[in-house]
Amino acid sequence: MAADDGGAQGMRGMMPEAALSSGKPMPRVGMGTASFPLGATEPSTVKDVVLRAIEAGYRHFDTAAVYQTEAILGDAVAEAVRAGLVASRDDLYITSKLWLAHAHPGHVLPSLRRALRKMQMEYLDLYLIHFPVSMRLAEDPESMTYSKDDLVMMDMEGVWKEMEECQRLGLTKAIGVSNFSCKKLETLLSFATISPAANQVEVHPYCRQNKLREFCKEKGIQLCAYSPLGGKGTPWSNNAVMDCPLLKQIAMERGKTIAQVCLRWVYEQGDCVIVKSFNKSRLRENLGIFDWELTNDDRHKISTLPEWRGTLDIFVHKTGPYKTVDEFWDGEITDKTNNQRKPDLTTCCTTINLWHCSLSSQSKCMVPLPTATVAATAVTFDPHLQAKGIDFPLHIMRCPCSPSWRHACDDGLEAWLAIALQDATWAALEAGTQYDS
Repeated sequence: MAADDGGAQGMRGMMPEAALSSGKPMPRVGMGTASFPLGATEPSTVKDVVLRAIEAGYRHFDTAAVYQTEAILGDAVAEAVRAGLVASRDDLYITSKLWLAHAHPGHVLPSLRRALRKMQMEYLDLYLIHFPVSMRLAEDPESMTYSKDDLVMMDMEGVWKEMEECQRLGLTKAIGVSNFSCKKLETLLSFATISPAANQVEVHPYCRQNKLREFCKEKGIQLCAYSPLGGKGTPWSNNAVMDCPLLKQIAMERGKTIAQVCLRWVYEQGDCVIVKSFNKSRLRENLGIFDWELTNDDRHKISTLPEWRGTLDIFVHKTGPYKTVDEFWDGEITDKTNNQRKPDLTTCCTTINLWHCSLSSQSKCMVPLPTATVAATAVTFDPHLQAKGIDFPLHIMRCPCSPSWRHACDDGLEAWLAIALQDATWAALEAGTQYDS
């Protein structure tokens, strides 16, 4: 069944908004400007898609220093005003983010001023701390070079005080954070004189963020979702969301696309959502989520999907402030109340193919390492795998860019299996030896 536009027609001037604790309301759907590899997309392409998005009804645009699209977005906004697509820059909601190397006291304000110069703007609507971690200062303030060896603990209080100064000076109407756990937000709120207006995090049907959402609601912080379709096109992407049989079934029954089902689900949680597409028809499709609803049965089924995060260990490193994924997310990786089946497999051996993936090159190039047999525990099953009768031994590939294990079935179905392994196992694997538990 062909999906209708779900109310996308006539969206200009009608975009639903979320009231924030500071600044003007945030349009519930925004357009992201990141593309990977970062900075690789032609500026003219990004500019053109922003203009087409404004024509389609988008009023919220998301950028960041590391995306290298601030200047391009500024050019597009200026052209949109000249062309009469919007009356002024004030008709738009612009978000940007502080890069890790600038997340130091004394460097926040200069970073925001650089962003404003690039965008030819007097103010932002929202300025976010991109991640709750810093990098060693770079000699070149324009450098976006990233190395895990340069990760250092953020002076959160010092950085936030300077974020507050940015708002007091009128350089941004609101300030917030991104990728912050409940615990980190609690720490920030303990000394903040201006509370964060928003927290932008990964949210999709496999990463529901129930605990974080409830905490943010209680504290008056708006949750804003990125990667609502599972981060397709990013270094942490996989096809689990868009290939999910359950979501496909719901989409077919509602006469919508899988993307519309995911975006509608996020919208019904009360979150704002950042979408991205360089395709004109999909730009409009992504706005077709406002004049229909999921059923209670749809919502219940989605709530039973196993949880995982794509952006798990980008800023985890043995020499950094966060040595493990659990440390970075303060034990809040998944919803612990979710009904996930975790069978006792302490006596069951699994055949594992260990692979290495280079995140720094932002490629999917995999280099095989020796096969090893190990004992697996605490496995989270995807119910769709159970339905297909898939059992041990499983042939699994591991990418160190994520602590999860990707299982590729014969029919191409993928699921994420969270497996805890002993340090001794890893030592044996890294040494290239066979290890039998």
